[in-house]
Order: sequence, then C-alpha cells, then structure tokens
Amino acid sequence: MATEEFTETSGNDESAALSVQAAAAVAYYPLAPGYQVNVRRGPSSTSQLIKVLPQGSSVPIRCQTRGETVSGPCGTTDIWDSIAPGQYVSDAYVKTGSSGFVAVRCSG
Repeated sequence: MATEEFTETSGNDESAALSVQAAAAVAYYPLAPGYQVNVRRGPSSTSQLIKVLPQGSSVPIRCQTRGETVSGPCGTTDIWDSIAPGQYVSDAYVKTGSSGFVAVRCSG
C-alpha cells in the first residue's frame, strides 16, 4: 500500500487530523487483469485524457460519483472512481467486488 505525506497548511490541528483520517480510510483496488485504463478529468469517456494506467495497477478510490455508463470487464456501470483530485476512472475497469458504491460519494 502506498503512503502519502501530508503537510498542514493551516493552523487548525483538528482539520489536519480529519484530513489524515480521511486519507487513511482510502482503500486501494486492482484494475481488471490485462487492461490499461484511461484516467479522465471528469466522469465521462469524452472528458480530457490525463494519463493511462498500466496493466496490473491498483488505484485508491477517494470517492465515487455517477457519470457516463460504461461497459467493461467488471460490468456495466455509471459509477466513476475519483483516484485523485480531478482524476477519474470508470468503475467498469476496477475490481471492487461490488456493483454499487464502495466509497463515499464525491461532493460537488
């Protein structure tokens, strides 16, 4: 599992503690075997392509949102996984073991 470094930017210790707790709760899930997966700016296959994840990658799911319906090796779904701010992958390519939400809904 990857570790992340957190830097406190405000003087609010309680806020920083909550941010660290939220980050610690992020779970990593493997991509469907044999697939490279596009990372998009938003929850749509027409959204800007940011990068392509190599086969065998695992992704952190920070939150999930509904978007374009996509069919892939893990099913057909309109759920998109936020793996970093402004970076989404279709849940149809992520082995979460569920056809529904496995993380909190993205706000906004």
